[in-house]
Amino acid sequence: MSDPSLLANYLWIGAMLFGIGLVGLAARRNLIVMFLSAEIMLQGVSISLVAWSRFYHDWGGQMFVLFIIAVAACEAAVALALTVVLFQRAGHLDVAFWQKLREDSLTEYVDHELPVVLDEESHWPELTPAGRRPAEDPTQTPYRSHV
Repeated sequence: MSDPSLLANYLWIGAMLFGIGLVGLAARRNLIVMFLSAEIMLQGVSISLVAWSRFYHDWGGQMFVLFIIAVAACEAAVALALTVVLFQRAGHLDVAFWQKLREDSLTEYVDHELPVVLDEESHWPELTPAGRRPAEDPTQTPYRSHV
């Protein structure tokens, strides 16, 4: 793989994965989504390292990717344990609900929700009632007497 255009394609894919992971990590508050976003970022870096390694005919990037995969597996195990413990303690996977785990010197995070606007004139569309199920003739229904 000594073609620079092929290297550029792999680097673009790696950069896109890293960017998607960064946006997911910054925009979401669910702990599981945050860990998955961190994993996507690691995979974007891994693709870039493998591409550079193949471009320069060197095994260094591919060996480093093996270490990244090992660290990602350890991170997934720690993240699962942390998620289970924090969910048992707080009952939520939302990061903002864990105010009790902060240090006393830090100010409390206040999340402002959007105000609820009730509009009496508009209503949600409703499905028509399904009614009763039609009667089926048992002699016309194909079935197996045994499995």
